[in-house]
Amino acid sequence: MTEAPNPWRTAGRAAALAQMKMFRPRMGRRYASGRNYDRGPGQHNAVSCLSPFLRRRLLLEEEVVAAAVADHGLEGAEKFIQEVFSRGYFKGWLERRPSVWHDYVDGLDQDIWAIQEDRKLAKRVQSAEEGATGIECFDAWVEELVSTGYLHNHARMWFASIWIFTLGLPWRLGADFFYRHLLDGDPASNTLSWRWVGGLHTRGKVYEAKAWNMAKFTNQRFMPRDSDLDTAPQSLHPSEPDGLPDVTPLRMPSSPLADVPTAVLLTEEDCHPESWNHDLSSAAGFAVLHASHLRSQRPVARNVVQFEADSLSDTVRRLGVEAQELSTSDPTALVRWASDIGARQILTGYIPEGPLGDWMKEAKLRLQAEDVAFSEIRRSWDEAIWPNATAGFFKVKKKIPQILRDQGMLDGQLSLL
Repeated sequence: MTEAPNPWRTAGRAAALAQMKMFRPRMGRRYASGRNYDRGPGQHNAVSCLSPFLRRRLLLEEEVVAAAVADHGLEGAEKFIQEVFSRGYFKGWLERRPSVWHDYVDGLDQDIWAIQEDRKLAKRVQSAEEGATGIECFDAWVEELVSTGYLHNHARMWFASIWIFTLGLPWRLGADFFYRHLLDGDPASNTLSWRWVGGLHTRGKVYEAKAWNMAKFTNQRFMPRDSDLDTAPQSLHPSEPDGLPDVTPLRMPSSPLADVPTAVLLTEEDCHPESWNHDLSSAAGFAVLHASHLRSQRPVARNVVQFEADSLSDTVRRLGVEAQELSTSDPTALVRWASDIGARQILTGYIPEGPLGDWMKEAKLRLQAEDVAFSEIRRSWDEAIWPNATAGFFKVKKKIPQILRDQGMLDGQLSLL
């Protein structure tokens, strides 16, 4: 079988739109019937492969859902639309429980310290990360992830289950391995998906990698034996005996100030400033902030760093501006940049919980000390989903038709394509 073209060879909005155009005919029943099949590297044509673009909003969720509704109707594209909404659900859930992210970071630090102190554990983690476990499917997924920056969603669940239960490795190190290599790596989706597999997100309910399931949904590419797997996985929830933290109010970003010299900061959290509904033509200056390396204290894959850099370069080209490159290695970078160009306000896309958000907390304090306002644009899509992301996905799922009506997608009012 001829290998399909790499949909992420080029990082940019044009590539994102081209990939969406190619997949539009398959957003309906073909997606619903084929989405669970992992056909292997280069053969993921039953799923959209849009996630690296959506992650950076080179392509907007609204655009993708509008295309699905236009071509297949709400009912015909139900499964695909739900998957798009699930990304917003995970982001909103973590925004409502930010301590879960902070606990992950603290726990990961402890796990990394443990493999530095425990040579046997370090060797087992190394074997897993090098795809040398002897479990054929797992080792193949390691190779695919490292070489392409992508894994089918079903493979991600099987992989995480094997990592946690069969190999008995710390779940945070597995989440970190994914986050360092996935082109679509997102702090909310990645962290909470691993928690879900381990029985921490939905308390006590684990995801079990079953031999028959892997054989069926890989079209017998892999046929593991039950003896290769842990067939009685136990939830990790006793490791968090206090349960989930309480839901907190959503953080409200500062509204942009009028008639103030404003600089525009571009990050991979939102690479579509054209749709911010703000006039950027009079901006005092533009800058890009590279942050992929913040994903982990361990090395982040080169293709992930490059995809971020190319995405930001494409954004700058589309705006037709010159932009200064800033580094997170310098905590005073934003202050000095604003001072150099005479800006009293920095405008950027909303920065949710995650490594860049952690870095930005310190940067905001320095900006505040210099009386420089920091204003974030939070999109109406997030404003519609996040208030409902307080428990399981069902609450968001039930609201989908109303959210789409409110967004003007069911009556022809939305015109993004």
